[in-house]
Amino acid sequence: MVDTPSDICDRRQKSILDPALDQGRKRYFDAKHNHEVVRVQPGDHYVSVHENEMIVTVLGSCVAACIRDPKTGIGGMNHFMLPESETGNWGSVSATMRYGNFAMETLINEIQRTGCPRERLEIKLFGGGNVTPGRVQVGDMNGQFALNYLKYEGLPLTACDLGGKDPRRIHFFPKTGKVDRLLLKRQNDSKYLEEENGYRSQLSQKIKKVGEIDLF
Repeated sequence: MVDTPSDICDRRQKSILDPALDQGRKRYFDAKHNHEVVRVQPGDHYVSVHENEMIVTVLGSCVAACIRDPKTGIGGMNHFMLPESETGNWGSVSATMRYGNFAMETLINEIQRTGCPRERLEIKLFGGGNVTPGRVQVGDMNGQFALNYLKYEGLPLTACDLGGKDPRRIHFFPKTGKVDRLLLKRQNDSKYLEEENGYRSQLSQKIKKVGEIDLF
């Protein structure tokens, strides 16, 4: 049985009204964009059925996928740290290491339950920054892992912004598919990475914006 947008909307509204079901998800109104904001934390995902919602996350070496149905405007975002693979090939990663796979499949399946076929999915990838110095560039590995996943699953990639040295703030508007990517200046890298790697409930360090906004 396929869930209708109304069914999903009812579940989301119930989640909003019941804090226990919403698991402490951050919500607030952004007057500048005239949208209600839903914050996605590390290890989380969210699918929106509302026209006036903007989904936001902050990424270091993690990767977020913004996925939507361009026909209905229903879409969502996840935020996940991908496992490292010695070969770099998605197909060689053991089942116990596939957190990235789980995050992608969970988000894709929830959108598909609204009636969106796989071939209609619009997918954009962001993150994978090399936010700490070192011989091993974790961000690059994560970004490549995400690209390998889509290739292995035969899913199209509409746009991506991966790699680099800076963390990112992502604003996703599922109704239109627009994504604003803002580069961020770190003030406390060690705490930021500890929270991201541990999938803590929130990112508590302060961040300053630098550079221009890129639209996707």
